[in-house]
Amino acid sequence: MFAKDIGIDLGTANVLIHVKGKGIELNEPSVVAVNPKTKELVAVGEQARLMIGRTPENIQVMRPLKHGVIADFDSTEAMLKGFIDRLKVRGWFSKPRILICCPTNVTSVEQKAIKEAVQKSGGRQVFLEAEPKVAAVGAGMDIYQPSGNMVIDIGGGTTDVAVLSMGDIVTSESLKIAGNTFDQDITDYIKKQHKLLIGERTAEDIKMTVTSLFPDTDLEEMDVRGRDMVSGLPRIVKINSKEISKAMEESIAWILHTAKNVLEKTPPELSADIIDRGIILTGGGALMRGLDQILAEELKVPVFVADDPLGCVARGTGIMLQSLDKKRNRT
Repeated sequence: MFAKDIGIDLGTANVLIHVKGKGIELNEPSVVAVNPKTKELVAVGEQARLMIGRTPENIQVMRPLKHGVIADFDSTEAMLKGFIDRLKVRGWFSKPRILICCPTNVTSVEQKAIKEAVQKSGGRQVFLEAEPKVAAVGAGMDIYQPSGNMVIDIGGGTTDVAVLSMGDIVTSESLKIAGNTFDQDITDYIKKQHKLLIGERTAEDIKMTVTSLFPDTDLEEMDVRGRDMVSGLPRIVKINSKEISKAMEESIAWILHTAKNVLEKTPPELSADIIDRGIILTGGGALMRGLDQILAEELKVPVFVADDPLGCVARGTGIMLQSLDKKRNRT
């Protein structure tokens, strides 16, 4: 049996792995649980995510990636090794070639750390690609023609905004405000306004359930359970989408500001193409209701949410894996 080439979307919130010829075979949270004394791996992925905020002292749950780059090398390596082993992509005598994505603003040191972690976890050759480029390919955009394509990829740790043409990035910016920032915004708002402490998973549930950013959309409500800051006892409060929209206001404004900066730096001919083609939203953040409408209104350009925005980067790696042999010959 020969090793199967794989593409990895190494996200701050989720890891998706595309196996060549099969499709997306793994979609798990980027979470590991370890024993801090022995450094022994207890769980990875969804199994580890379920432990967040619910572990004894001898188990530490952590996200080994922050803002799209490696924060804890050993944990990242262990997590990737666990995922790759689960997929059984190694051959009898060979290891898989791996295409992996990273944000546009990563330094050469951070790129080297990503490559090293992937090689140690079981990769034979490792190829790096810019995340917005791969996301655009996965969203079905033809970036190899001499015309402008714009993508806004809102992940867990970073938001990447890029204009692409002729198969490469013309202008781009990366922002360390994304899904995890929105969760923190919600946590801080509920703490300040309702004097209630909530956990990371509760904040994420609120974001996915009641977020509705555009003012004209229907008001959604939700009961939130947490710990009262005054009494220290469990308490339930009711929150609505208007409150959550207010909590995220500043973070959304930063994403808008970044998108405007990229458009301002875009050559006029490509700007004309973007008006015709519109902007494609990818990543988990694209699922927030009303975000596409806010962006379209502020940027004066049509904005569309990609089909399956969460899987765009992983799907893009699958398409790019087809040309991996050409890539190897060029390097």
